[in-house]
Amino acid sequence: MADARTHLSRWLTAAVWGTGALLGLILVQSVTGWGTEAQAQALNDLAQLPVTLLTAVLGLRLIRRGGLDRRERRAWLLLEVSFVLQLAGHLAALAVRFGGRQPGFPSMPDYLFSVAIPFVVAGLLLLPAERRNRTDRLKLLIDSLIVVACACMALWYVEIGPLLEIPGVDPFVILFSTAVPVLDLLLVFALITLLLRRPEAGAAVGLLGASMALKVVADSTYTIALVQFGIFFGPGDWPFLLWAAGSFFSLLAVHRRMTWNTTAQEERGRRGRVSWLPYVAIVFAYALLAFVARKQSLYPLGGMILGVVVLTALVIARQVFAQRENRRLAVTDPLTGLSNRALITESLTELTRQPVRDGRHGAVLLIDLDRFKPINDAYGHDAGDAVLQGVAAALRAVIRSGDTAGRLGGDEFAVVLPALPSRDAAEGIAERLVDALRTPVVFGNQLLHVEASVGVAFHEEGTADAEQLLAHADAAMYAAKRAGRGHYRVYTPDLDTRARDAELWRAVENDELVVHFQPVVDLADGGCVAVEALVRWNHPERGLLLPGAFIELAEETGAVIPIGEWVLREACRQAAAWPVKLSVNLSARQVVQPGLVETICGILDETGFPAERLVLELTESVVLQPDEQTVARLSALRDRGIGISIDDFGTGYAALNYLRTLPVSVLKMDRSFVAAVDTDPDAYAVAEAVVRLAHAYRLKVVAEGIETAAQAQCLLELGCTYGQGYHFARPMPGGALAELLAAAR
Repeated sequence: MADARTHLSRWLTAAVWGTGALLGLILVQSVTGWGTEAQAQALNDLAQLPVTLLTAVLGLRLIRRGGLDRRERRAWLLLEVSFVLQLAGHLAALAVRFGGRQPGFPSMPDYLFSVAIPFVVAGLLLLPAERRNRTDRLKLLIDSLIVVACACMALWYVEIGPLLEIPGVDPFVILFSTAVPVLDLLLVFALITLLLRRPEAGAAVGLLGASMALKVVADSTYTIALVQFGIFFGPGDWPFLLWAAGSFFSLLAVHRRMTWNTTAQEERGRRGRVSWLPYVAIVFAYALLAFVARKQSLYPLGGMILGVVVLTALVIARQVFAQRENRRLAVTDPLTGLSNRALITESLTELTRQPVRDGRHGAVLLIDLDRFKPINDAYGHDAGDAVLQGVAAALRAVIRSGDTAGRLGGDEFAVVLPALPSRDAAEGIAERLVDALRTPVVFGNQLLHVEASVGVAFHEEGTADAEQLLAHADAAMYAAKRAGRGHYRVYTPDLDTRARDAELWRAVENDELVVHFQPVVDLADGGCVAVEALVRWNHPERGLLLPGAFIELAEETGAVIPIGEWVLREACRQAAAWPVKLSVNLSARQVVQPGLVETICGILDETGFPAERLVLELTESVVLQPDEQTVARLSALRDRGIGISIDDFGTGYAALNYLRTLPVSVLKMDRSFVAAVDTDPDAYAVAEAVVRLAHAYRLKVVAEGIETAAQAQCLLELGCTYGQGYHFARPMPGGALAELLAAAR
């Protein structure tokens, strides 16, 4: 199917340029002067007929194929009516000429070409464009009317006025002749409005606008030459070449819209700034006024005209300076003098529009200050402002002249780096920024020390827009913070927390998670008394991933909640028939969920797993500062017979009195205390202290990470009853563990 579409697209492109090549016959006739006037006119109509026919056919196909929103579809429907009328006009002209009759003026083709113009105007005005507020729409209307008023003056003096003064001409001919420049004036209004609105699908609309502009120029020069200088242009003269070129541009516009990729957005088509058009129109209008009044005496009109010109020029100059000042205020952060978020976004948008090529790289640095809030809290907001101003000075000292540095808000800054010679150049700037921001800021008698974490993201193929590029830099910056702060990190896809979070949620939905079980044994006889459920991610591309590769991210994003519930349900389902206890980890995010007790009890009821055989393992981050609700939830679970265990005990900062507050029944000694228990007297003493502490609180002890028989023997001598580790068994799928338990029985 894709090959067929590609094949059709190539045929359409060939047809478009093939019919365009036929228009070259008009140019050849113009250069060589071949044939009579009637033959030249017939050749002109014959050459344009395939172009207008293909334009109408492709326009109809564009409307019928779908993919256009309601407003744009109506616009192209009106444009299609104009294409059909132009096709009918050329057919009518050929019918008249091959019928052997000499067409008069106005003739049927003239009527058809003229009737097509209002449909073009309506279609151009309906094309979707940038969303604007009411004030911007009013400014747009005023700017358009300024240009149209100047065009109206020009048309009146050089076309309409002289036409009305021609004596002895049929009034209907005069009326129709003056209607043509009026219709062209409507086209001018539509074109100027289109340019100032910066519509979507820029390339297609630009081609359409060029087509209409060529028509206006051809119509105007044809009429002006006739009424002002008595020159009559015939077939083969350059107004006819402009009309033919305009037809071809209309065909290109329809073809471009059909092949326009909506995901690319063709932002480069919006770069042109046309806000100068109203000022150019005013200059043109005064030049025309001076030309018309050139025969008047200096008094009374000359001085008045000169005064009005000078006053208007001064008003325009003041307006320009006011716009520049408003622009500066609108894009500048008042505290630091750097660019604000609006200008940074604009610079990033411009950066993402640039094509990616060797030797020219673009990047953005996202800078977040470390330990800025304590400065604000300890020394006040004036001190915080001094730090922010110091950061701005450091940024100006490090970046290049063409770079854009700005404050996004709070203590977050960004630097846009266009046209870099290499990726290393961006990393060099990031490194210098990190070093420069370590310089303390003097505030009164205080030296305020601050550092920054910097995220670096490069504009590469596949970077959709400024928002995505900034999100990449943000992900890299937070990775730098997690890695210890005070340095920079370059974005890589594995740092994209949003994408990885979405991938995690899909893993739950697509059953990509699996549960492995590790036995917990009685150190005295080696019998299996419990199993710990451990989640694994069977990634479709990266294979089997251990929890260290994704659990931290799941904790940050909240995906750990559905993952934890899935693990508990799956572990209970598999272990229901095993004659051992089951330990399942409970994350800090799960503990604070209001419906925790109901969720766990619901899973037990669903799977039929006995509550008295379930042990929930908590990390010390939960034990550190348990609130009343947490204690109440854990107590409710304990009342239902569920055991509570503290995992990795000794690695956090849990206060000992919380061992009395919480309904804990088991301590799991971290593997760091077990690793050297048989060789290091200090490690032996610490392990002994942990065991005695647990016994003092009437808690059972499970030693994690036992890898040798000597370690198991030492722990047994210390009074540790249970243990788990590779010495006994590695984590294994449920089926393998069931076989192991059956063999032991």
